[in-house]
Amino acid sequence: MRRTFYLLAAIAMLLTSTARAQLPALFLYGGTNHKTFLGCLNCDKYGSAAVCNKYGNFGSKYNSDSIWNRYGTFGSKYSSDSPWNKYASSTPIIVDQSGRSYGHLSANRYHSNRTRIEVFVQLADYLAEQDDLDKARDLFCGD
Repeated sequence: MRRTFYLLAAIAMLLTSTARAQLPALFLYGGTNHKTFLGCLNCDKYGSAAVCNKYGNFGSKYNSDSIWNRYGTFGSKYSSDSPWNKYASSTPIIVDQSGRSYGHLSANRYHSNRTRIEVFVQLADYLAEQDDLDKARDLFCGD
């Protein structure tokens, strides 16, 4: 468990520098037919669409559509639409601006199209093991 924590922290630091520059902007969509925009995973953390902007709609732990709201559709570990539900199959999808899919953000290790982007795998695995959404958000976002 500690190993996962430290690995996630190291990957999050890497994502904030080199990897952000190398990856295109990655957007998260969830819900029925993936029509609900859930934010940008690797955009500038102060941007209005960023999942790391805790004062914005997509980074707030109070917004009903935020992946950081433990009581919302996309943040609850019990919701079938949440990336943090380790049994869910209808998890949010990661896409770039041109619509290219990077797989699903999912704590379900058996999801047939789970993303292979390591930082997102580690984030989902951390939450499947630790169930500490606030700490995961802080590690992922560098807060």
